[in-house]
Amino acid sequence: MVRAPCIDKNGMKKGAWSEEEDNKLRDYIERYGHWNWRELPKYAGLSRCGKSCRLRWMNYLRPSVKRGNFSKEEEDIIIKFHQEIGNKWSAIAAQLPGRSDNEIKNHWHTHLKKRSTKQNHHLVLVHELKQEQQEQQHHHQSSNIQQNRIINFASVVSTSSDNRVSNESTSSHRLSDDSMSRPSLQQQRLLFDLNQEYVESWEEDSKSKLGKEEFEC
Repeated sequence: MVRAPCIDKNGMKKGAWSEEEDNKLRDYIERYGHWNWRELPKYAGLSRCGKSCRLRWMNYLRPSVKRGNFSKEEEDIIIKFHQEIGNKWSAIAAQLPGRSDNEIKNHWHTHLKKRSTKQNHHLVLVHELKQEQQEQQHHHQSSNIQQNRIINFASVVSTSSDNRVSNESTSSHRLSDDSMSRPSLQQQRLLFDLNQEYVESWEEDSKSKLGKEEFEC
């Protein structure tokens, strides 16, 4: 319901604009322009304040004002810029030629606010889902890296163990060769006894020869 016009204590008219007032304001601005909104009502013959005249002209009487329902493209632009800059209706209106900031603000609170909230909730869910997938992928990659490290470590340990066994085998072969080349303790004793017998027989031969030479002399 449109509020009935009234007059305040300063004699200024408030409330709905009449067709006669619209025509006065339109004719004056089209002829002289809006050079000073505070002084304009007096020269246009209107019992309105300057702010009321400015809003009436900017939101309703301008020839470039676009009427009718908002299109899907216009609503998407409003939602997009509202997410970026918030309640800066004049800046948003600059992106929509022919639409006033007041009209955009009213349309936002009446129709778009709930839809934008649902879209934001959906975007938040999508973002959380993507983040969860990235975390799972990162965890899977970390698990694969850890598994590869374990496999590499196992292969290194296996190679080291093989080398150690090979070295031990080589050492055992060397020891066996040395043992084969070295005479045993029994063989050493036998050689010592033979050497001792040889020395004793040589000494006896030497003594007998020496005795013969003395006897001949």
